[in-house]
This record gives sequence, structure tokens and C-alpha cells, in this order.
Amino acid sequence: MANKPTIESKPYVIGIDLGGTNTAFGIVDARGNILRTSSIKTGKHLDIKDYIKDLGVAIRDLVEIDLTMDKIFGIGIGAPNGNYFNGSIEFAPNLPWKDKIPLAGLLEKELQIPVVLTNDANAAAIGEMTYGAARGMKDFIEITLGTGVGSGIVVGGELVYGHDGFAGEVGHTVIRRNGRTCGCGRQGCLETYTSATGVARTAREYLSIREDDSLLRDLDPAEITSKDVFDAAMKGDKLAIQIFENTGTILGEALADAVAYTSPEAIILFGGLTHAGDLLLKPTQRAMEENLLNIYKGKVKIVFSELKENDAAILGAAAMGWEATHLHPDSVYMANAEV
Repeated sequence: MANKPTIESKPYVIGIDLGGTNTAFGIVDARGNILRTSSIKTGKHLDIKDYIKDLGVAIRDLVEIDLTMDKIFGIGIGAPNGNYFNGSIEFAPNLPWKDKIPLAGLLEKELQIPVVLTNDANAAAIGEMTYGAARGMKDFIEITLGTGVGSGIVVGGELVYGHDGFAGEVGHTVIRRNGRTCGCGRQGCLETYTSATGVARTAREYLSIREDDSLLRDLDPAEITSKDVFDAAMKGDKLAIQIFENTGTILGEALADAVAYTSPEAIILFGGLTHAGDLLLKPTQRAMEENLLNIYKGKVKIVFSELKENDAAILGAAAMGWEATHLHPDSVYMANAEV
């Protein structure tokens, strides 16, 4: 068998952020510098084989601008419902391919480079630990606040995957019994209240049951976004401020429960909703402290991510690429790389 690659001989990795609309990817060095990025459309590829072929071509084109593929140590992928143990995407509702897709194995076969795949929120946590606010931390929780709510849990310096690869779904813990219907099919999940879409949902509810004057009443309720609520709050709109107060309170209550499971040093918030700053952070901190068990009070900090939002997903996935020590054709994924 060939000698294993080293960072000296293969000093770059590829980080891939696989989303429902676009797949962004970039070349990253060992210090976390992104050399170049590119992207392809995810949604237009209804056949996974066409997607793998086009992604492979796009990656080669990006690398071969001034490098060669033999300088790539490995590839990391962050994807919805990505399973680290088997390299598959499993029943992701917002992707064009249903059921179980052995993505890592398929891309390994296409590029002849080792691939590691995980959940997109787990990738964010690894990126944070490698390049961001969690450098030097052994115990923390990354919470991603975007269209949904994701999480990556690190204990003792290791990401928690559970026995099946799907541990760490804080966004789908039930925070309100018989509450809002979630896209997962259950009711009362955290993400239905504390995601960007959850904030917009709260705004519509408030506007329908309250009579307060608000700048939000000038907008079509069906078109309201979390940014609209933020913009109104920054202008002193009391209703909009209360929406963020409610959102932070619910998030803080959920984080107090999460602390009881792993006793983290910090909880790191990442994603578009963090642009609300103290409007979200202060009620979250207050509610968490009020609901913590006494032994945890004053010990757990809540901070915003230090990763640049545009780069974070690629950096997180790239950090996984340095773990890609298995070599083609001996990859644990290859046996399942057929669709």
C-alpha cells in the first residue's frame, strides 16, 4: 500500500458546504487561509450521478488554476443529515435526492481523494474549534441559528456523534409541548421558535393577536423576515424588541437544559440570526442563567462565533478534511459507493 500522505507533501484540503440551493467549496491551507472558492447549483441536479460528475469537474477546475490534485490531502463535506460514520446523507428534506445517498464514497470514487462527511452543524463546531472562538476549548456547544437550528457538541475535545452518527440535534428538542408544528413532523421543537423563520413566525403571531402600533404592520405578514423584525427593533419598535426578547428567552431556557447534559465551558452562537447582537444575546444570557441548576450558574459563557459567516461553512468542512487519513481504495465508504 502507498505511503500515507503528510501535510508537507499534500498541504491543502477542500472544504465543501452542501446546501439545498448551492454547493460552495474552497481550497484551504493548514492555517485556515482560503485560497479560492467556487460553487455549483445543488438543486438543478436531480440525479446524484450528475451532481457528483459536475462537482468533480468544478473542483478540478478550481484546483488546477495553479495547483495539482496531488497536493490535496483530503476533502471535508458539511451537509444536512450527514452521517460521519458511513459518509451518507440520510433523508435530508431540503435536498433533491431522497433516501440514503453514499455521498462521500461517490466523491472519493470520482476524485480518488479521501473524503470525510458530517452534519453541517458539526462541521461548524469543528471549524470553530480549529479556527474560531473555541480554539483551546475541550468542552463547548456550537448552536447554528439560521433557517433552522443546528448544533455540534464537543466533549473532551471530541465531537459527540452518538452510536449512529446523529447525536446533537438540540434544534429538535421539544421546548414547548404541543407547540408549533416543525418540519420534522413533531410539535414544539426549538427551531420553530429560535430560528430566523421562527422569529418571522413569532412576528406574524404577535401581529394577529395584539393591537400594538408597530412598523411591522406596514408589511405583508406573509413576507415578513427576521431582518424586517431586526430593522424595526433597531428603530425602537417595541413589538419587534419584544419578539427578540421572547426568542432569546426560549433559547436561553433550552440552553440551560443543554448545559445540564455536558457542562460546557461555552456556548457559541453562529448564523444569520446572531446579527441581532444584544437584542438576542442579552435575553438569552438572562434566561439561561435563571434556569441553570445552581452548580452551573456563572460558569458558562455565551459568545458569538469568530468565524466569518461567508467562510465558516467551508472552513468547518475543510477542518474535517485533515481527518481524511483513509486512502483510496481502502476507504470505509467505498463499499457503499453505489446508487
